[in-house]
Amino acid sequence: MFEKKDLVDIARMPMPFGKYAGRVLIDLPEEYLLWFAKKGFPQGRLGHLLALALEIRIEGLEGLIHPLREGKVTGY
Repeated sequence: MFEKKDLVDIARMPMPFGKYAGRVLIDLPEEYLLWFAKKGFPQGRLGHLLALALEIRIEGLEGLIHPLREGKVTGY
């Protein structure tokens, strides 16, 4: 399950470490997210967001996330 804040965070939060450090989570390559799925997502919120980003990518729903990048989001 996810919250509205999760979607905003996926659209705006940079990857904090690794090969793609600094890249926004929704922009991480699908292969990288699949690698995490195979090896195990990090513990905590970051792992939850990476797993959700993968689901969004698999379902082809990135278009719903991109407007959240810079837009004003209220109510969370």
